[in-house]
Amino acid sequence: MEKINIVSKYEQERGKPMPSKLHSKTQSRLIYLLEAKYAQSYEAFSELSLSLEDWDSVPDICLYDKSAISLLEDEVEMTKPPLLTIEILSPSQSLNELVGKARKYFEKGVRSCWVVIPILKNIYVFSSAEAYEIFKQEETLHDSKMEIEFSLSEVFI
Repeated sequence: MEKINIVSKYEQERGKPMPSKLHSKTQSRLIYLLEAKYAQSYEAFSELSLSLEDWDSVPDICLYDKSAISLLEDEVEMTKPPLLTIEILSPSQSLNELVGKARKYFEKGVRSCWVVIPILKNIYVFSSAEAYEIFKQEETLHDSKMEIEFSLSEVFI
């Protein structure tokens, strides 16, 4: 029997999986923590369109160095790679897909990439395409490349 994949209107329009309630809450908690603790150094963006050479992507969250944002001139696509990308596993995605995206981000100049698995309350912090650490709910995440640290109990509440 052949498996039929039904693609939602959201996925057709955005070219990415539909997020779930858990995905959405995890994303908002991560943005809140990053903004609350690291706003002096970084700007956190949600669902920002990236056009990196020959590859387009929309990470769930990305971080850039702190810079002035012009309210008079908006940018639709960023061509400069972010310092950090964060991808959160949606129910319709595979882990292989997100690990592949992490590899691609590193090829395009991203310094650090996190893959978040909300249902397991884990965050994989990739420091390169091949090297990563796994942080669990009761642990403190430490991204040495970005000098970011916080307890995962603050994310997965």
